[in-house]
Amino acid sequence: MFTTNKHSYKPVKNKMKLVSIKRQTKTESRYSPKMGVLTTSVTYIKKQMLGMSIKTLYKYRETYHGKVKDCKDCNLFV
Repeated sequence: MFTTNKHSYKPVKNKMKLVSIKRQTKTESRYSPKMGVLTTSVTYIKKQMLGMSIKTLYKYRETYHGKVKDCKDCNLFV
């Protein structure tokens, strides 16, 4: 005897949003006065309109121990 699923699933339509928020992670070399040069992953949260980025809302980095810190305390190393 087989049972059927009584839930009806409706297909989800993809709607074009005018404004969206995207999160992107990059690996960057940064300089900290205490640690020197370090390579860390920096996450950018950006506001996009029609697929083009308008403004960076927030950026943060993760340390080697998994803590989340703001990027203001270390400089971009070029």
